[in-house]
Amino acid sequence: MYLAMNRFTVTIDNAEAFEALWLGRDSQLKEMDGFVEFHMLKGNELDGKIIYASHTVWASEDAFRGWTKSDAFRSAHKGAKETAKLYEGAPTFEGFSAIQHIAKNSP
Repeated sequence: MYLAMNRFTVTIDNAEAFEALWLGRDSQLKEMDGFVEFHMLKGNELDGKIIYASHTVWASEDAFRGWTKSDAFRSAHKGAKETAKLYEGAPTFEGFSAIQHIAKNSP
C-alpha cells in the first residue's frame, strides 16, 4: 500500500473557492489501476489559514507513479497554474509506503 499526500495552506478568504475547486473536480481516479481511495481533508483554522491535505491510497507506489504519468493525471491537473493563487506557496508532497495496516475487519 502507498499513500500520497499533498498539503495546501489556504487563507480563510480563499477557503470556499478552494473547496469548490476540489469538490467539482473530475479526477478520473476511479478508472486508474491500483487506485484504492481518496480523501480531501480539512484542518482547523489557525491565524487566518487552513491546512488541507489530499490523501490518496494506492495498491503500490508503482500504481501511483503510473497515475502521475497518465493522461487522466494531466487532465485532472489542467489549469493548476491558474488556481495556485488559492493557496500559499507550492503544495507539500509526502509519499508513504505502509509498513502496517489495521482495519476493523482485517485478520
